[in-house]
Amino acid sequence: MKLSVVIPAYNEEGNLKKGVLEGVEKYLKGKDYEVIIVDDGSADETRKIVKKYISKNENFKLIENSHGGKAMAVMTGMLASKGEVILFTDMDQATPIKEWDRFSPKFEQGYDLVIGSRRGRKGAPMVRKLAAWGFSVLRGIILGLPFSDTQCGFKAFNRKSIEKIIPKIKDEWGVVHFRGGAVNAGFDVELLYLAKKYGFKVAEVDVEWNYVDTERVQVIKDALAAIYDMLRIRINDLSGKY
Repeated sequence: MKLSVVIPAYNEEGNLKKGVLEGVEKYLKGKDYEVIIVDDGSADETRKIVKKYISKNENFKLIENSHGGKAMAVMTGMLASKGEVILFTDMDQATPIKEWDRFSPKFEQGYDLVIGSRRGRKGAPMVRKLAAWGFSVLRGIILGLPFSDTQCGFKAFNRKSIEKIIPKIKDEWGVVHFRGGAVNAGFDVELLYLAKKYGFKVAEVDVEWNYVDTERVQVIKDALAAIYDMLRIRINDLSGKY
C-alpha cells in the first residue's frame, strides 16, 4: 500500500530546524511512500530549507503555493499525490508520524477514512480546551457529526474518498482575508461531513498528541471562521450543492 504523506507548511523555519523532516524520513524508511510538502506562501526560510532537504531525498517533493491557507495547501498535496492512501499531518508533528501504525490496520479492515482523536488534549491551555468544547457542541447542533474530535491535524483518506470529496469543496477555499496563517478549521469539518453524507466508512483512533504553541492558532478569529463555515456547510447541503 503506497502511502502519500502531505505536509502543509507556512513559516515553518523553526520546526524544520528542529529536524522534523529527518524524523518523518526515519519512520518511513523501508515503506513505499512519498512526502509532499506544500508551502503556503511562507515569508521566512521555509522554502529554502525544504529545497535543500529534498535535493538529497528523492521521496520528498515540494509544491510552492501562493498564500491561500491550510485547506488549499492540503488539497493541493492530495490532488498531486500518487498513493493509495493519503495522510495529512502537521509540520510541528504534534501528532507524530509514528501514529500511522494505529491507522494502517483500519484501511486493511476496509475503512475509507481514519482520523486521529486527541483525548483530553493534555498540555493545551484552558482557553483552547474550552474553545474545543464549544466547537464540539455547535458542530453537533448544526451538522450532527458523531466524531469526538474533527480538528486533529492527522487524518488519512483512501483515493476513492479523495476523488469524490475534494472536487465538491476545492472552490470554497484558497482566499485569506487577513495576515498570517489560516488554519481553516471548517475544512476538516467539511471533509468529514461529506464523508458521512456519501457513506464512506470512517474510523476514529486515539493518537498521541503534544501541545505545540503556534501563532497560526488564534482562538477567537478561528472560532468565528469555523462557525461561519459550519453554517455555510449546512446551507450548501440544504441547497443541493453537494
